[in-house]
Amino acid sequence: MLQDIYKNTKEHMQKSLYSLQKDFATLRSGRVSVNILDNVRVDYYGNLTPLSQVGNIITQDATTIIINPWEKTLIKEIEKAIQEANIGVNPNTDVDNIKLFFPPMTSEQRKETAKQAKAMGEKAKIAIRNIRQDSNNSIKKLEKDKSITTDEAKKGNDEIQKITDEHIKKVDSMVKTKEEEVMKV
Repeated sequence: MLQDIYKNTKEHMQKSLYSLQKDFATLRSGRVSVNILDNVRVDYYGNLTPLSQVGNIITQDATTIIINPWEKTLIKEIEKAIQEANIGVNPNTDVDNIKLFFPPMTSEQRKETAKQAKAMGEKAKIAIRNIRQDSNNSIKKLEKDKSITTDEAKKGNDEIQKITDEHIKKVDSMVKTKEEEVMKV
């Protein structure tokens, strides 16, 4: 029973780390990434659709992204979606595609992005602590139902804390790495 709780706890905490990684992908560091457009939604025949599902997105170089829509009639909608997403650039359109030119990041922007990374890390830590609480509540319930002894419950809570500490350290490490990446000129 306790082993199932440990396994479940690890799986859920691992999902929090994965989610943090996905969040970090949307942050801009020195080199521009197509992931910065992950949260851009285009009005595609009345449905808000992720930009990646209406065209090809590639990085041409360290500061340029090219969007090649599958339907040329969508160019205006894509432009509008990019402007509404407020990612810090204005789209430049030619006949077939849209180019996004990202200027080099200022130190102010780097500090702001590092702050965002820290906030994302805190959010992940909160999620991990909530998982810990759920796991501890499951152990309490087992103890209350007399399925496990008080000693087993104590050992279970200690193990859950150990798993939590492990994952919190990983979050801290991920945040530190991301901050260093963002601050590197």
